[in-house]
Amino acid sequence: MAAVNILETRGLSKSFGGVHANSDVDFELARGKVTALIGPNGAGKSTFVGMVSGRIEATRGQVLFEGADISHLPAHKRIQLGLAYTFQITSIFAGLSVEENVALAARRLLAGQPEALVKRVTSVLARVGLSDRAVQIAGDLSYGHQRILEIAMGLAQEPKIFILDEPTQGLAESEVDDFITLVRALAGETTILLIEHNMRVVMETADMIAVLDQGRMLAEGTPDDIRANADVQAAYLGTSTDA
Repeated sequence: MAAVNILETRGLSKSFGGVHANSDVDFELARGKVTALIGPNGAGKSTFVGMVSGRIEATRGQVLFEGADISHLPAHKRIQLGLAYTFQITSIFAGLSVEENVALAARRLLAGQPEALVKRVTSVLARVGLSDRAVQIAGDLSYGHQRILEIAMGLAQEPKIFILDEPTQGLAESEVDDFITLVRALAGETTILLIEHNMRVVMETADMIAVLDQGRMLAEGTPDDIRANADVQAAYLGTSTDA
């Protein structure tokens, strides 16, 4: 039987020249669920996710993936294990077509399998609603569609964990609605860690929410638990959700 938690951190900490960005963060990511990581600016979210993804070396503590200690693995090795990570800014290949972008992302898994590669690209584009834009140059897409393409590139790698970092930043309200629909459709197919400031997105997509404040884990629970938590209200929800 598969473990309930696909990823855990234990005492994960990072200091920069004496400044503690994260201190002793214990965190559990439930397999097959959507977990949102929230907190005010400066709470340490980006640093924490950087340590989870391998882009930042932890000062101390552990990252466990499917029970194995991956604390010292570089980012590309974690990608090979099944951790996909989208950035706060789009990281597409602007001069290539939409389908070429997705094919490049999938090629790591399907090298030497051209028919399987075409099938994967076609399936993923249909999954995210970009089939009709397959031959369009990615740089000519709207910003919202570029963000969706970035998600498609992540999905093409069939990740076990998909980390979405501020995916709705800069999206129009209708595009945010489409994103919410997409994430809910993906729930159960992969494990999603969502770093997000838009509280409507968080409350409508997340099964669980973790709250960082001043580099420490302040609270974890269901959306209802977090909404009712007085400490969270004081630290975050009582302020602007765009802070």
